[in-house]
Amino acid sequence: MNILVLMKQTFDTEEKIVLDGGKIKEDGVQYIINPYDEYAIEEALVMRDNFGGEVTVITVGPDRAEEALRKALAMGADHGVHINDPALFGDEYKVAKTLAEYIKTKPYDIILGGVQAVDDGSGQVAVRVAELLGIPHVSTVVKIEIDGTKVTAHRDAEGDQEIVETTLPAVFTAQQGLNEPRYPSLLGIRKANKIPLNVVTAADLNVSANAKSEIVETFLPKEKTGGRILEGETVDRVKELISALRSNDKVI
Repeated sequence: MNILVLMKQTFDTEEKIVLDGGKIKEDGVQYIINPYDEYAIEEALVMRDNFGGEVTVITVGPDRAEEALRKALAMGADHGVHINDPALFGDEYKVAKTLAEYIKTKPYDIILGGVQAVDDGSGQVAVRVAELLGIPHVSTVVKIEIDGTKVTAHRDAEGDQEIVETTLPAVFTAQQGLNEPRYPSLLGIRKANKIPLNVVTAADLNVSANAKSEIVETFLPKEKTGGRILEGETVDRVKELISALRSNDKVI
């Protein structure tokens, strides 16, 4: 079984965000594998151990993304693909087009990814890839059962579970609860450092895609202030609340 995993390197959620000139300052910042993608990597390794085959982890990102790929290899992945070219970086639309163009040239039976990235939370890339490849996709998966080419997936449906059946090839996005990702072993880390990465640039792909969106401003949330207790009759308090929501918070 040829198993592909879509992975993103993200800002560590424990890091303090500092803005410099309207951009997030990266100096000294710790980057990690997107936590939801770790579930996808773990599930891919379990599938390989059960059904045979190989696990290939693919990421689109700058030079620093190699560290995340090395960790995926240390966890047990067989191959790492680093699509590293600023001409291919962009929003979810452009990244999905880039990934799909690369995947079209490779054999695959199943594609896994995280349900979303913790930095932007869009949850778009994996399902866009499925649409571009013309194959089924199931999101927010917490259990996957494979029987030949038939797959039964249990997906998180806002606190309940929905059971979906489909056939391979297909794309699945991992939700928390699917498994417990393993820690890389010392031996795995040593082996990972010796595995050559497949580095892909724009010259290797026939991608024609412009980003559909752009970031126009990055800012930190306002500091929270203490609450205010409204005094007086209920009618007067309601009027005061509505006025504050309109003039101060501008939410209505």
